[in-house]
Amino acid sequence: MAYDPGDPRVYFAAERTLLAWLRTGIGVMAFGFVVARFGLFLRLLHAQGEAAAGHSMSPVLGTLLVLLGAAAIAAGALHYRQFVRRLAPTDIPASWGPGTALALAWSVVLVGIVLAAVLLI
Repeated sequence: MAYDPGDPRVYFAAERTLLAWLRTGIGVMAFGFVVARFGLFLRLLHAQGEAAAGHSMSPVLGTLLVLLGAAAIAAGALHYRQFVRRLAPTDIPASWGPGTALALAWSVVLVGIVLAAVLLI
């Protein structure tokens, strides 16, 4: 199939790629949160006298995973913005723009940074 310069599918493919980065980043951030909180669970078991094997690396590892997820989303957002800027205006649908997707991505990055700070406290 030949490339049509007015084809909005190019823009929508880039947007789907950004959303895939968002899903991946959110998944890694959620896994990091679970890892960090599992360490808290082990400490609570230990405080109650239960024999719980574990160490204090869970909060640090979980925080690193949250930051890794935020970094993945930020990288996807930067790549998306760069790609959309190189598109011809005819490739971007008139009633559509990259602002909403980028605002969502950067909001999730901000939430990830705040979550990482909370996990370290």
